Amino acid sequence: MKISIAQLNSTPDVDQNLECVLAAVAQAAGDGADLVVFPEAAACSFDGKFADFARTSADRFHKSVQDASDQHGVAVILGSFTPSASDERTANTLFVFRPGQDPVTYDKIHLFDAFGFKESKGIVPGSTPVSVDVGGTQVGLAICYDLRFPELFTRLARDGAQVVVVIASWGDGPGKARQWDLLTRARALDSTSYVVACGQAVRDLAHEGEATKTPLGVGHSAVIAPDGSDVVRLDGGEDQVTVDLDLAQVTTVRDSIPVLANNRL
Repeated sequence: MKISIAQLNSTPDVDQNLECVLAAVAQAAGDGADLVVFPEAAACSFDGKFADFARTSADRFHKSVQDASDQHGVAVILGSFTPSASDERTANTLFVFRPGQDPVTYDKIHLFDAFGFKESKGIVPGSTPVSVDVGGTQVGLAICYDLRFPELFTRLARDGAQVVVVIASWGDGPGKARQWDLLTRARALDSTSYVVACGQAVRDLAHEGEATKTPLGVGHSAVIAPDGSDVVRLDGGEDQVTVDLDLAQVTTVRDSIPVLANNRL
């Protein structure tokens, strides 16, 4: 399975974000990727009007990405927002677009009420783990703060996932990039799965004259093998890389250290 990770720097400008996404989908297809993964909030950044986006223009955005998936024959995972059916808040929604198929969605279960930020103020939590078939490979889905909850990753692996994709807009701060690196490797070890972790690139707030507690990004997107070793790990800037996953390694590692089978809790 060949996967492209597109570490973008999304902004409140939805049209600009869409241009970047469509260009990266085309690049991934040119690289022969089966799947291209974008960060959380790729459609509209957290410091944008994401609730308005979810209610007024998200459908148009999503249709454009589905059309690109159909045109290029590559699956797309992307972070967006959708209206909540339960209250006036918004859902933090991961979309999976596959050529010729209806989109599959996952709503973020664990909301980021930490480090002085309260995501639950405007976001309603999801409740159901989701995995999806992408070209014959079962792929589990996670978003950002989910990364701190290993039970979700082991649940997805027990449900058949060989690859777990986690998209993020990981808030910067002291030690945060180091924590992201550690947690992405740990979740691969917990689940003995490939972890494909795609986060927002670092935004130069000092250059833009901004100051915010809103989680934007630390970069460090990565693909981690089931043994916890990095296949690739980016730095903080915008970048895109395509890698080939050897899915036989999942079986090899699970035979060698069967933590899923040995778990008695």
